Amino acid sequence: MYEAFFGLTRRPFSLTPDPDFLYLSKQHAVTLAMLEYGLGSQAGFTLITGEIGSGKTTLIRHILKHIGGDVTVGVITNTHRNFGDLLTWILSAYGLERKHADKVEMYQQLIDFVATEFLQGRRVVLIVDEAQNMDVETLEELRLLSNMNIGDELLLQLVIVGQPELQQTLMRPELAQFAQRISVEHHISALDLAQTRSYIDHRIRTAGGQEGLFDLYASAVVYYFSRGVPRAINNICDMALVYGFAEEVKPITCEIVMEVIRSKKLIRRQASRSERDASDERLRQMLVDIKGIDMGAMD
Repeated sequence: MYEAFFGLTRRPFSLTPDPDFLYLSKQHAVTLAMLEYGLGSQAGFTLITGEIGSGKTTLIRHILKHIGGDVTVGVITNTHRNFGDLLTWILSAYGLERKHADKVEMYQQLIDFVATEFLQGRRVVLIVDEAQNMDVETLEELRLLSNMNIGDELLLQLVIVGQPELQQTLMRPELAQFAQRISVEHHISALDLAQTRSYIDHRIRTAGGQEGLFDLYASAVVYYFSRGVPRAINNICDMALVYGFAEEVKPITCEIVMEVIRSKKLIRRQASRSERDASDERLRQMLVDIKGIDMGAMD
């Protein structure tokens, strides 16, 4: 729609996780290193958490795109009980047809598969995304699966990915053994103001455009209302490009972004619930002094 007007070859701010657009902020680079270390060192459990839209799934897709042929990976994304039991999810994740209805026989089918992969020189990794939806019983069942081994060789590695409430669940006494199995753990924090601007420029460049398409003050407004969460940044920036195209404005200004914010009640509501610190107040006052725009009046 707006690509030609802004000199882009594709949409830079799609909400669909795309590893081609991966932006390695300091915290995302550390998370990627943790994932790679966990896989390379054959850690039993690797735990990655982050807020909704923080980039967890994009990192997972990046790992999947670059993982070696000596690793067999299964991915579970539907973690609600109404999608089936855990063993059914796992067999499906590896493309295995369920041969039995009995759990013991299903478990044996999984063991046979993992052992065969091991004998053929392939490590087996299970990635569970959105794991915060799992209840205590399912998480404990997942822990028991980590007991698969031959001597000192771990046959099944697990990467658990979820929102921050997963950490709270894992602190429950009945999951103490699960928590003790976690070898690698990392939490993805939100981007700061400078990183938000770099993130926007990075996605513009990746989409074939020139950085600076969002001016400094526009990036500041995006940061203030997105709280540095990549998915929220994408949401605001994509609509800002639509508004800019409609009004034939480039680069995108803070006034254009404010028009978007006024139309986004949910984003305003989420931003108003976020804790604000002194740096936020300074940023707000800067926009008031320089542009005559009070972002706080939108909260």
